[in-house]
Amino acid sequence: MRRAVEGLATPHPLGRQLPAIYAADDFAQRLLAALDTVVAPVHVTLDNLWAYLDPQLAPADFVDWLGGWVAADAAIDAPAARREAVRRAVELHRVRGTGQGLAEQVRMAFGVTAEVVDSGGTTWSLTPGAELPGSPEPSMTVRVHPTGGNPVPAARLRELIEANRPAHVTYTVEIMSAAPGNTAPADPR
Repeated sequence: MRRAVEGLATPHPLGRQLPAIYAADDFAQRLLAALDTVVAPVHVTLDNLWAYLDPQLAPADFVDWLGGWVAADAAIDAPAARREAVRRAVELHRVRGTGQGLAEQVRMAFGVTAEVVDSGGTTWSLTPGAELPGSPEPSMTVRVHPTGGNPVPAARLRELIEANRPAHVTYTVEIMSAAPGNTAPADPR
């Protein structure tokens, strides 16, 4: 947590702004010196406000607050990934609900590669009444490929997918085995 910095001096001491009659008064100078100690953090914060609004530089608790402003994913635990989520919030909102957006959110939240395959499709035909692509029931499969032997918590993965998928689309999750060359699902649920 942030707190007062010992010995932090104000760039604009109040004692220097007094009329000449009070500038020589020792009591007035001591009183205003005490107020300078209280006001100094305000000056420092205002002078560095631009850094508070930059997710790469802001204090960790302020990054969470910025995330609330831009509706960034709050479920991300890693501080660096949380900063990235806040920085890229507008970009990620543009692709929210798409396979690309969901795969990117899984990557940021868990540090793994995800592949999202949906049931839709597009095509064209010169023949009227031609076969439509895809499936009439909207669905998707999310395949997660763990790296470095790090397990992916299935319950948290499902929560992330629930929060970011289109409401009418059903889904299945496949957490692939981390063993090299193995493509069999480790968790077929």
